[in-house]
Amino acid sequence: MVQAFILIQTEVGQAAAVAQAIAELPGVTSAEDVTGPYDVIVRAEAQTVDELGKLVVARVQGVAGITRTLTCPVVHL
Repeated sequence: MVQAFILIQTEVGQAAAVAQAIAELPGVTSAEDVTGPYDVIVRAEAQTVDELGKLVVARVQGVAGITRTLTCPVVHL
């Protein structure tokens, strides 16, 4: 299982709607509004890195109101 945090910047006033839409996507375990340089932080998981990439590119980035994403895979050291 591959897990990642996805840091998202949204258009002004769109954070709540973006978080709600992303929370409903398969593979997303949580989506929270936050303050700071990012507006939403998502935790996601997939079976492989390729599946995780498809989740981010095909589903998450397709949500209206997103201006930028940064995907941070979880590593176990």
